[in-house]
Amino acid sequence: MPQNLDKDGLRSKINNYELFFIDIWGVLHNGLQIFKESIEVLENLEKNKKEFVLLTNAPRPNTTVIDFLKKMGMKQFYENVYTSGEASLKYLMENSLNSKFYHIGPPRDFDLFKRFEKNKVKNINEADYFICTGLFEDHEIKLDYYKNLLEKFSNKKFVCTNPDLVVDRGDVREFCAGSVAKIFEEIGGKVIYFGKPYPPVYNLSASIKDKNVLCIGDNLNTDIKGANIQNFDNLLITSGIHKVELNNINIDELEKKYGVRVNYTQTKLKW
Repeated sequence: MPQNLDKDGLRSKINNYELFFIDIWGVLHNGLQIFKESIEVLENLEKNKKEFVLLTNAPRPNTTVIDFLKKMGMKQFYENVYTSGEASLKYLMENSLNSKFYHIGPPRDFDLFKRFEKNKVKNINEADYFICTGLFEDHEIKLDYYKNLLEKFSNKKFVCTNPDLVVDRGDVREFCAGSVAKIFEEIGGKVIYFGKPYPPVYNLSASIKDKNVLCIGDNLNTDIKGANIQNFDNLLITSGIHKVELNNINIDELEKKYGVRVNYTQTKLKW
């Protein structure tokens, strides 16, 4: 049974760890507003000279997410942000600059490939590979559209810049790029993922060697599974992605359902 930290707060565990990977969406904000108490956690980690990375499965460069956080009212800790989009961009810059790609996702994600946008094609038949950052704005609900779109191209490379299946924007649940990537795998394609739970993003964002690490997030498929893969401890924020499920089953049953191990829980991130 995971230990609940609602009463004692994160402060009760910080001496056990040197490095903290902290999710952004679902932990620091809900897509609409910043959580004040979560920012207080960051302030206290800094006061205690603890290293932390704000690690997010956002399919955009670090700078874009930083700008978004500024608009929401976050005033510091920008240097701590690292995104799955940034990890994807590093790979694409090193491997795919001269190849033609077809983008699956909304126009707001275009800044990810701004440096090589001349290689973007509108005709899917001309593409050497796919970059998936999310869903098209006019096809955000029915995933069958993507099965029909991609079923003839399962032999092509598919780069997923956000492994999340869903996200909650306020009280509204939306599909993410991971849901499209899953469909591509179901039709026989192979996906290159960047972001949690896959190990490279942790190594790219921080030096983790010989450090005691705590991963904090609200998603069992990414935040918690990523911690398990790397043998890091973890803290699940239960007011996020799994809040409805936890109304119906307890945390032990939820762990079994997703095949993960949770060390600590907290309703919301609090110091």
